[in-house]
Amino acid sequence: MLQLFKGSKTSPLVRTALSQQPSLEQAVAELTQQLAGIGQMDLALVFASSSYASDLPRLLPLLQKQLRCSHWLGACGGGVIGTNAAAAPQEIENGPAISLTLMRLPGAQLSPFQINLNQLPDLDGPREPWMEAVGADPEAGGAMLIWIDPASSGINDLISGLDYGYPAMAKLGGLAGQHSANHGGLFFADQVCSGAVGCVISGAYSLDPVVAQGCRPIGPVFEVAQAQRNVLLELRQGDALQNPLAALQGLIGELPSSDRELLRNALFVGLGKENFAMPNPSAPQVSPFLVRNLMGMDPRLGAIAVADRLRIGQQLQFQVRDGNSSRQELKDLLLLQQQRAEQPLAALLFACLGRGQGLYGEANVDVGLCRELFPDIPVAGLFCNGEIGPVAGSTQMHGYTASWAFLVASPKPTET
Repeated sequence: MLQLFKGSKTSPLVRTALSQQPSLEQAVAELTQQLAGIGQMDLALVFASSSYASDLPRLLPLLQKQLRCSHWLGACGGGVIGTNAAAAPQEIENGPAISLTLMRLPGAQLSPFQINLNQLPDLDGPREPWMEAVGADPEAGGAMLIWIDPASSGINDLISGLDYGYPAMAKLGGLAGQHSANHGGLFFADQVCSGAVGCVISGAYSLDPVVAQGCRPIGPVFEVAQAQRNVLLELRQGDALQNPLAALQGLIGELPSSDRELLRNALFVGLGKENFAMPNPSAPQVSPFLVRNLMGMDPRLGAIAVADRLRIGQQLQFQVRDGNSSRQELKDLLLLQQQRAEQPLAALLFACLGRGQGLYGEANVDVGLCRELFPDIPVAGLFCNGEIGPVAGSTQMHGYTASWAFLVASPKPTET
């Protein structure tokens, strides 16, 4: 178990830097220049694009020669999110980029960890081995940042095990980017590694999750009446039963032409994690659905294959994805976050490679929406091969999602 680290006793501070220099040495020089004179810090988050893949083992030692920080971790990705020297958040989807965020968090409890996915504890055993692997007390509250190497096996077991050991803790992060170098894509201490790395932040600070899945529902909420593993065979709506293709075809006739066009390339399935009453559609809501890819159809049986296991009685609703829907969903969720009494110190974004310009047709939309509502906070993060974030109380691996972690002061305990 790693030793628990308590943050420094001075005032809180979060500073970010961003470089797009093609040379690693030039990028490190630019980053350290932007952060000059910052002093001793508690936690460093490093996000680098895969353009530096062969140089990744040299990155942390170079940074640590210039900057003083107690804990270092992060990941390599297909793109990088950061705040530049002009204080403008940027989504760098292609080309070299390194984003560095340094945090000084007085009163925080920080528990960085590294996990070998080939030696995971037993999911059928006690919780304690999972707690020992992370090294944090579940009773202390807080939230978890986590990044996983995409070449690792046992990713789903890891996520399930972390929920088992820390059921009340939000977990946010993603899969690192793929690259051709003969080493992993994760950063921990002064090393590049594989498996999983992360940090639990508790005590005086925690992380608020905001998970924007980028889809909007169409049509009614159905109930899964018959399924085999991930193959949907029959849906129920009220007392009526029909195969899913028939239900979808009936739905198409009621849609506007713009939505019918979206169905060609942007049709998804939303799975209810628990049954619920339909909310007020005029108010911003956190979606109770987990959005999953539609993998294929069998016209002969009228069946649909979904990228997740199905259960009888589960609620299901078809979903479509487009830039306007994604933009509005994220804005609504950020408005909910803005209503918190405590303003965040920073925002971390772990976004799908399928978002960005490919979704919106323009750059910096996700970070721009954040900056509109939170004008002064630094923004950093990574474009991932899969995004980690909670839906309806359990941690999920997502696609096409923006998984946000807002660094906030923990509520002070009420006096009795």
